Amino acid sequence: MTGEETFSALDLHFAELIGKLSGVLCPELELAALLVSRQRTGGHICLPIRDIAGQPLAAVYRGLEIAPEADDWIEKLRRTEVVGVPGEFKPLILDERGRLYLRRYWEYEKRLGDILKERVSAARPSVQVKLLRQGLERFFPDEGDTNWQKVAAFTAVMSNFCVITGGPGTGKTRTVAAILALLLEQAGQGRLRIALTAPSGKAAARLKESVQTAKATLNCPEQVKALLPTEATTIHRLLGTIPDSPYFRHDTDHRLVTDVLVVDEASMVDLALMSKLFQATPDNARIILLGDKDQLTSVEAGYVLGDICNTGAASQLSKEFGKLYAASAGETLTVKMRPQENAIQDTIVELQRNYRFKSDGGIFRLSHAINIGDVEIAFKVLRNKSHGDISWRPSPPTRSLPAAVREKVTGGYHRYLQADEPAEALARFDEFQILCALRNGPHGVGELNRLAEQSLLEAGLLKREGQWYRGRPVMITRNDYNLKLFNGDIGLVLPEASGELRVFFANADGEIRKFPPSRLPAHETVFAMTIHKSQGSEFGAVLLVLPTEDAPILTRELIYTGLTRARDRVEIWSPESILRAALSKRTSRTSGLRDALWKKPQDAQLLMPFAD
Repeated sequence: MTGEETFSALDLHFAELIGKLSGVLCPELELAALLVSRQRTGGHICLPIRDIAGQPLAAVYRGLEIAPEADDWIEKLRRTEVVGVPGEFKPLILDERGRLYLRRYWEYEKRLGDILKERVSAARPSVQVKLLRQGLERFFPDEGDTNWQKVAAFTAVMSNFCVITGGPGTGKTRTVAAILALLLEQAGQGRLRIALTAPSGKAAARLKESVQTAKATLNCPEQVKALLPTEATTIHRLLGTIPDSPYFRHDTDHRLVTDVLVVDEASMVDLALMSKLFQATPDNARIILLGDKDQLTSVEAGYVLGDICNTGAASQLSKEFGKLYAASAGETLTVKMRPQENAIQDTIVELQRNYRFKSDGGIFRLSHAINIGDVEIAFKVLRNKSHGDISWRPSPPTRSLPAAVREKVTGGYHRYLQADEPAEALARFDEFQILCALRNGPHGVGELNRLAEQSLLEAGLLKREGQWYRGRPVMITRNDYNLKLFNGDIGLVLPEASGELRVFFANADGEIRKFPPSRLPAHETVFAMTIHKSQGSEFGAVLLVLPTEDAPILTRELIYTGLTRARDRVEIWSPESILRAALSKRTSRTSGLRDALWKKPQDAQLLMPFAD
């Protein structure tokens, strides 16, 4: 195997560039540069030299078959002019734990970590406790057990930083609507500027819709409801994109004008974007992150929500928090509390009651088994034929795949294809969706889209005459702010009364908009989509298709995300060995953010900088 077969042209070029900049021949330096570049494209923030030292390399590079031993490797890197310690202006940064960063990513991580630590250790904002208690009692009636939505609302009002995490159907956006109402009540006659944002246009539209829906059920005065935000936007648009630039109009020197910032689908936000967003937010503004810590990580580098939530650890709320809650909210938390070891532990609340899935249903039980990493329980659920909302079968072999797909798509898509009105067709299209783990291969998005279209043509449900035809579903893949069409938006091609084809999209408020096909930004057919593209979406039924060979992308987070896109029913196609392997793997992304936020005092000796 050669390096060219394993490492990308970008990785190889970067390694060569770093070697030239150093001015000395050092294969260990070029290898480190090669690997740190490869790490970033794989979603990692840094290269953990001590973890990979002495391990076989994926390919021979500059005569090296095995990574050098840690101490010798680190010493050689430190002797070069292109590797610096934290705070130095060098292309590569080597920290005290032997993690090697591209300088820009070290800076993103350092700035975000510092801002988070400052926020969680800052004095609590001024709160009218009596008014807060009255509001909590109105919005969250006593349920007997601990009402985690109420705990989350209390935390968000009492802090200038809060994370509300939980799976689909746990009421995250309903909770945030109540939080905003509580904050408006606290403000009284004062003005409160609220920004709702999300990483994609589709997620922003869903956030807007959810807040508007929740507003109708809030037990508060109409004048408070009238002040709730009516718009949501993408993070890029909120910060102000500068064409052909990694920078935004809003930054540390030009802050956003907001008192409360709500970020939905935070699991999808990468390190660079989250760092820039926090830097642009005023110090005295509240930041509320909403997201599912168990979902897929961001497409770009980083696992920010997971690092903040210390994913994999037990609930972290402290005894001190329990005392504050009892004194302020007027009730005692009936869960086990931990000693306070870090201020951040009291800013994270996980919603635990699911209002979408039945607790004895297959989807709920399987998603729980996946999250706790119990593969055997997961397969017991899959093999239990009494669960009407979930089923599993081995992936059909290539020769019988067309027939299997035909059966599913003719049953799943016929209702939207028979609808006459665009609004009805769009609503019915969400009743069923094919989700794939991969884009390519016999069980990937490309092939499933082709088979679905072919099956519907053969069944007479479609009549194709060229690229554009009645019933074609398309997904936007690039934001167009002028047209207000965003990455992830789904539209349907349907004829107007004149017979002219238009592509119809539904806004969050139910308004139907139409466009000539020629005006659409980049798009693709979407009878099937990747699980990554489905994040933030919800469908009545889902067909989840996995490949017949293992792939690095197949992890329990991927399966969980695909599974929980379904409201009512999900069918999984996968060989047992592939599904078992996927459920046994966790997404792992290397960064220093979790250490920065969660390190304990006794770890301090591990964090001392290198001596000269």
